Amino acid sequence: MKPQGTQLSLFETRSTSDPFAVRVSPRARRLTARVHVGGSVEIVVPIGVNPKAVREFVQRFSPWINRKVAAMKCLAESGDAVPKEVDFTLTGERFEVLMARAPTRSLKQRDGRLVVQAPDDRGARALLQDWLKEAARERLTPPLMRLAEELNCPISRVAIRRQRTRWGSCSTRGTLSLNCSLVFLRREVVRYLFIHELAHTRHMNHSPSFWRLVEKLEPDCRRLDRELLAGWRTVPLWVFEH
Repeated sequence: MKPQGTQLSLFETRSTSDPFAVRVSPRARRLTARVHVGGSVEIVVPIGVNPKAVREFVQRFSPWINRKVAAMKCLAESGDAVPKEVDFTLTGERFEVLMARAPTRSLKQRDGRLVVQAPDDRGARALLQDWLKEAARERLTPPLMRLAEELNCPISRVAIRRQRTRWGSCSTRGTLSLNCSLVFLRREVVRYLFIHELAHTRHMNHSPSFWRLVEKLEPDCRRLDRELLAGWRTVPLWVFEH
C-alpha cells in the first residue's frame, strides 16, 4: 500500500516462456503469488528473501498458479469490451450503461443510467474510466476525511487514482492516495484500507508499532487484509483496458 518496494528483473521460473514480475515489498510477511485478470503473475517477496527461494516457491506452487492463470485468461476473454452495467459494491449502486456510436465523445449520467457516446469501444472505456475516478472521489473522500478527524490522523490532500497493483498510499507530505477501484469492494474492507493508510500518518513504515496501531484501530485487520489482497478479482476488466 505504501509506495515502497523494489521491482526486480523478470526471470523464467517455469518450462514455458511466461515471465513473472517479482516485487520486493516491505509490507509482505511471506512469499505470495498474485494472478491478475488476463493471466499476468506477480510474486510478492518480503525484504531479505533471495532469488533462489523465490524460484523454489514458484516451482512448488506452479500447479496452482497454472490453474489461476487459465481461469484469469478465460475471465479476460469473456469480459465485455464496454460493460452493460456498473455495480458499486461499496454503496450498493447499479448504473445501466447505454452505448451509442458517435463521432464525438460524451458521457451523461441520468437517473441511474450512463449514456455514453463514442466512436469506438476504446473511447467509451476511456469515458467510463474518467467517470469512475470522479464517482470514486465523491464516495471515498467524505468518509475518509470523517475517519481521519475521528482518529486524529490529519491529512492534507486526497488523490484518486486508477492503479493496477496498489489500493492506497500515504506520502510524507500528508497526501493520501486511493484507488478508484475501491468502490468495487465491501464497505468494511474499504474502511480497513482507510485505517491502514491513516496509520501511516504516525508510522511511515510497516514496523511492529505500525501493525499494533492498525490492530488497535481495527481488531479484525488480519481477515480484512486478506480480503483486500484478494479484492482485485472483483474489479471489472474494463477498468484497466486501454
